[in-house]
Amino acid sequence: MLTYIKESFEELRNNVTLPSRAESSNLMVIVAVFSILFALATWGVDTALSELVQLYFNNILN
Repeated sequence: MLTYIKESFEELRNNVTLPSRAESSNLMVIVAVFSILFALATWGVDTALSELVQLYFNNILN
């Protein structure tokens, strides 16, 4: 286990590079846009299903 941890840190030190600040900013904007779109899509589906369930139960009770 100790060898695995040492090798992991060595690989991180030697093989992993961080993106530039500009690239990080671009990726952050992309993630934010898709997060907002996904949230809006989830809200839309939730609203539609809520209306369908409400319509269903209103028809059963009346």
